[in-house]
Amino acid sequence: MIAIGILSARTGVNIETIRYYERIGLVPRAARTESGRRFYGDVDVRRLSFIRHARNLGFEIAAIKAMLALQEAPEASCKQVSQIASDQLFSVESRIQRLLGLKTELTRMIRGCDNGKVATCRIIEVLAEP
Repeated sequence: MIAIGILSARTGVNIETIRYYERIGLVPRAARTESGRRFYGDVDVRRLSFIRHARNLGFEIAAIKAMLALQEAPEASCKQVSQIASDQLFSVESRIQRLLGLKTELTRMIRGCDNGKVATCRIIEVLAEP
């Protein structure tokens, strides 16, 4: 059994985030010592590592909860997990397209700026347009 600080170090998840995940039910409530200190096992390390990795890939909490629930039925089809991942991929691709549009607009604004006075700054003018 390990303390929350060690769990944090092993998984790369902040202690306050671990507590938050417990409050929202993403991670089961930790066992406690008589003095009230939380302690965790290898299952908790694996689960929290899964959550951290999924969050790094941009999965929402609801999607992570769904995937964790599906892990409880290891013999079930992986089709739902695949659909959750496909939905996330679509979301990432959409964000990339929006970011590319932002890049184009910012590049255009910067190129249109002659670096003169703020009173005639093309960037400020463009941002102020309705």
